[in-house]
Amino acid sequence: MSKKHIPEETVYAFIDSQNLNKGVKNQGWKLDFKKFRVYLREKYKVTKCYLFIGYIPKYRSLYAQLKNSSYLVVFKPTLKIRRLCVIKGNVDAG
Repeated sequence: MSKKHIPEETVYAFIDSQNLNKGVKNQGWKLDFKKFRVYLREKYKVTKCYLFIGYIPKYRSLYAQLKNSSYLVVFKPTLKIRRLCVIKGNVDAG
């Protein structure tokens, strides 16, 4: 009697990087994105990890590091909020 092949479950993660970053900082922590990706793979069997992030040219090296850490980086438009002097670049931006 042959064993039936049971396909492994496919698990994807969709992460709003700004919300993740703010949540981590509010706890007084600093996130190591590379270790976090390993954690997601080992603990939850995440095969694809989409990271939504606003594109700001001065952070190109960060984007390269994220891609090298197996994130599928999805760039979102950024909004400049003048009265607060901030740039918002997350899933809510558009």
